[in-house]
Amino acid sequence: MQTKFKLTLLAALAMTVTLASAQDAVVKIGHVAPMSGSQAHYGKDNENGARMAIEDLNTQNIVIGGKKIRFELVAEDDAADPKQGTAVAQKLCDNKVAGVVGHLNSGTTIPASKVYNDCGIPMVTGAATNPNLTKPGYKTTYRIIANDNALGAGLALYAADALKLKKVAIIDDRTAYGQGVAEVFKKIATSKGMTVVDEQYTTDKATDFMAILTAVKSKNPDAVFFGGMDAQGGPMLRQLEQLGMSNVKFFGGDGICTAELAKLTAGAKTLGNVVCAEGAASLAKMPGGEAWKKRYDAKFPGQYQIYSPYTYDATFLLVDAMKRANSTDPKVYTPELIKSSYKGVTTTIAFEPNGELKNPAMTLYVYKDGKKSALN
Repeated sequence: MQTKFKLTLLAALAMTVTLASAQDAVVKIGHVAPMSGSQAHYGKDNENGARMAIEDLNTQNIVIGGKKIRFELVAEDDAADPKQGTAVAQKLCDNKVAGVVGHLNSGTTIPASKVYNDCGIPMVTGAATNPNLTKPGYKTTYRIIANDNALGAGLALYAADALKLKKVAIIDDRTAYGQGVAEVFKKIATSKGMTVVDEQYTTDKATDFMAILTAVKSKNPDAVFFGGMDAQGGPMLRQLEQLGMSNVKFFGGDGICTAELAKLTAGAKTLGNVVCAEGAASLAKMPGGEAWKKRYDAKFPGQYQIYSPYTYDATFLLVDAMKRANSTDPKVYTPELIKSSYKGVTTTIAFEPNGELKNPAMTLYVYKDGKKSALN
């Protein structure tokens, strides 16, 4: 009799658990970044930030529309390729994700943003910085980091005003990001009286820059500005040293402003000539930066690069809008995003009418003893 009672009780408990589970709703959030190729370290860091956010959200027992929500990350690889980026964006649309965190590269984010707009899914990037991203005016496109107008200008002003440099050579990788940030730097540098003595172009797949740099050397610049990523910036710094250009300053945007850059230079002294910029406050000046970084490092040792705090905030930002709308339906909650005033790890996130971050910070960095260090 006692055994029968126990079995009945267990069956009742199991039924209760089943009913509770049936009332839970799974909400999918997409994440896209390059998870393969030379930029995979950026992509992994970005995905880690979004994944960490999903795990934290799932401890909060969030109820939206009367249902307990369990969030699920749908991670995709765009390989930093625009065609793959749009294909992945369509896949996420077809998979009916509730929102997207990403992409990383401007060259993939800009075409993907149209796909998301057409299928009515909001996307938040914490990495793509080309100003053209928000120009179409899509109500589904948001950026939570400063754009290249701030980064390129900040670097040019520092080169001209603080360092009093006169001659600069400009190299870019012809991507939307690299070309965009280089154009802004050039515009502001020339307006400050600097002379652009040479302009050269490469690709985001190249590793041999000796011909380009030999041509640059003949123009005797005080500095080189590189619009591109660290996978090219590292070898370029090594080759500058090999050519005896160890006194030439090396400027770049957030694409080179990573911990990985120090590894990629393989001990080249030219790392000490780098001045790079990020479109936000340093971790030490972020509202929750240092405490968050400790948790990140414990969970993902040695993987931190640059953008993961932003992908973390972007994930929470989407959910904050869902909570305020009391709906996980993109059609219902997307209009809440523009009204955001979300206190994140990186900053309090609020938007201009075009989806750009209000009052974005910008931080310059140098490398001291091989470690990235904030200048301001």
